[in-house]
Amino acid sequence: MEFSRADVILAAIGVYFVACLAVGVWAYGRTKSASDFFMAGRSLGVFVTCCAVFSSTMSGFGFVGGPGLVYSLGMSSMWIVGSASIGFSFSFFLLSKRLRLIGELRDSVSLPDVIAARYGSEATRALAAIAIILGVVGYLGAQISAMATVLGDIFKTHPSLPEIPLEVSMAISCTVLVFYCATGGILAGVWTDMLQGAVMVVAALLVFATALGSVEGGLGGISAILEADDPESISPWGTLGMVGCLSWFFVFAVGGAGQPHVITKIMMTRNVRDAKSILPLSIAAYGITALLWLGVGLAMRALVVSGAHGPLESADQAAPQFLQSYAHPLLAGLVFAGLFAAIMSTADSFLNIGAAAFIHDLPHAILGRPLRRELFWARIATVLLVVVAALFALYTDELIALLGAFGWGTFAAALVPTVAIGFNWKRATALAANTAIISSLLINFSIQVAGIRLPYGFDQGALALLVSMTLFFGISLLSRPPRLDADIEAVMDL
Repeated sequence: MEFSRADVILAAIGVYFVACLAVGVWAYGRTKSASDFFMAGRSLGVFVTCCAVFSSTMSGFGFVGGPGLVYSLGMSSMWIVGSASIGFSFSFFLLSKRLRLIGELRDSVSLPDVIAARYGSEATRALAAIAIILGVVGYLGAQISAMATVLGDIFKTHPSLPEIPLEVSMAISCTVLVFYCATGGILAGVWTDMLQGAVMVVAALLVFATALGSVEGGLGGISAILEADDPESISPWGTLGMVGCLSWFFVFAVGGAGQPHVITKIMMTRNVRDAKSILPLSIAAYGITALLWLGVGLAMRALVVSGAHGPLESADQAAPQFLQSYAHPLLAGLVFAGLFAAIMSTADSFLNIGAAAFIHDLPHAILGRPLRRELFWARIATVLLVVVAALFALYTDELIALLGAFGWGTFAAALVPTVAIGFNWKRATALAANTAIISSLLINFSIQVAGIRLPYGFDQGALALLVSMTLFFGISLLSRPPRLDADIEAVMDL
């Protein structure tokens, strides 16, 4: 029985892999320019954009890292889930109109393009590009680590396959990612998002029901087991505590408006008015898929505590172990396949914005023009970013969800003042934006590299965001009001 179960799971993953690679080949034939590679030709409809927005936010961060975070910290991570939905609202209400219109007016192919147009500063473009590249390394590292962890666990539990080291499973994952992302660009990612997004909404409901049924007494039984073991784990603050949870709430709610993998999707829509439909659909889909995050994490913790399942080597194994041991093999195969698709499409989003920053925005800021043969160099940059992110993930001893939180915090602290506030406040200056970006990167990376743990579990991204916002407002108010270009001022007046 175990042999057939493992084979069904592996076959489902294999079929889905082939489908995703076929999407990459299909998108390759339709990617003729840098605009197609980075912006999908601004041709996305409501349903495709909705799936792209919520899928790229959930991804391996939520499907693997989320249950691992619940397993290790209890209910603490629910403050991430709830606040991320609020972050969607901030993104769309603050940026959907102005960002989309400025992008179209200036024929922008990246977020730093639009930032440079707003502030009239190439220095701000360059700093935004650097922040995006550094944030991509952290967040992409979480995706690669999630993919490698799941792949390694599948090999480990299959009776006919040899156990492979993490380095090997990471190399396999990176090879698939490079082919998929370098060929199809963002077009491959958003269409894969649509496919796996629809699948995961249904699968998340089925997995949640399976999780409740895996422990006698359902949710009540799970709660009783966890309360007897550690009452704090199922308290509103979990084991992280109130200060840590509120810092997560702040950085994931307010910081949602600074996530380039979300807000660049706004620039790709076919029509500005589509945002009114995309927002509620994205929040609903994200909320449903988050049930997998909660259900699997709580159920697996209860199963291990009660002795029904052996201890996990790592909290990040909670999701793959649960699916392989307790879910129907067809459902497990479907979820694993959808998970890999989510990781690949999300990785594609990050690689896309990172490659744009590297080969479009930095040369534009330094040389005053983009590189020749941009599409060719975008694909080369994609390969380099995969290698750097994989090494970062391999040699950083962090849970997948915490790697993702670091990337999220890096983006939030650098881009929320610059974009979310700056695109809604004429008084904001280029000097303020530059200072906010530099201060946020110094704080985030100093804390990360030094291995500092802030007191009471306070999130480093939240600290960096508080500092960058304070500096942004203060410097703008103390500076001379900027002079905006006529077309940018007209959009700001809308």
